[in-house]
Amino acid sequence: MIKGTRIFHVLPFLFLGLAFFAFRPVTARATGATPLKQAVLEGKHLFFHDTFGGRGMTCDSCHQDGGRGPTVTPGGSKFPSLTNAAAIFPRYSKRAGKVITLEDQIVGCIRYGLGGNPPASGSRKMSALVSYLTSLSQGMRVDMGGKPR
Repeated sequence: MIKGTRIFHVLPFLFLGLAFFAFRPVTARATGATPLKQAVLEGKHLFFHDTFGGRGMTCDSCHQDGGRGPTVTPGGSKFPSLTNAAAIFPRYSKRAGKVITLEDQIVGCIRYGLGGNPPASGSRKMSALVSYLTSLSQGMRVDMGGKPR
């Protein structure tokens, strides 16, 4: 074999890799957003804007300021901050009579609080909501079963 001809075996893979990089979606490349950051942003958008086919309310209707602060609704209902939500799940729920996850809590809030249809477990929307709520708990100490703040 002539010296240097091995490069011709590698070139097709090199060009394929370059083509893949060049034609990635522009949004991810232009903004520098990672898939995780995109999921957090999508979850935040859902939190503020999606009614999930319910009674016209969004997650932010009860958990105002994007879930960052405690809320008292006009009807007097009190909702804690969600800043440590991801840090306190899983936790035991007296209402459910079992240990629930953050995803279970989201399902309950959407189904019963908003009167809507929660995203399916493992779906893009559910992953985005979990990602957003988890981002609110960034840096918090894990306290499974702890109290909401």
